[in-house]
This record gives sequence, C-alpha cells and structure tokens, in this order.
Amino acid sequence: MAVRTTVDIPEPLHDRLRHRAERSGTSIRSLIVNALEQVYEDPGKKAPVTGPLVLAKGKRGPQFPRDENPHDLVFS
Repeated sequence: MAVRTTVDIPEPLHDRLRHRAERSGTSIRSLIVNALEQVYEDPGKKAPVTGPLVLAKGKRGPQFPRDENPHDLVFS
C-alpha cells in the first residue's frame, strides 16, 4: 500500500529530477523511491558477493584447486 507524502523540493533540484526522469524514460516518483530505497535499504537483503574480493596482480592459480594446499595458493 502506498502512502502519499508532500515534500517541498527546491526548484533547481526539481528541475534536475525532471530532466533526469525525461532522459531515463521514467517518472520523478520512481527516481525518488529508488534513491530512498538505496539509502534506507534493508540490511538483510544485500546482494551476494559474486566477484573477486581482492584484485590480484601477476600469475593466478587454478580456478578450482583440488590437490593444492589452499595456504600455498593464498600466500604464494
């Protein structure tokens, strides 16, 4: 269920929102809702980490090591 709220937005900010909404083909409302969701996101609903946690320089080890000692892969 949506709740209607009135907020006074300074005119220069409203103009920027309107232009961005026109460029992206969306509404000012959806821009504001998305911005609020990003700032006040539910900490339990974060996206899982999918990329490498550390960007490495140099030689990379095997992608799926089976016989190697993990300590050797991390500290080599």
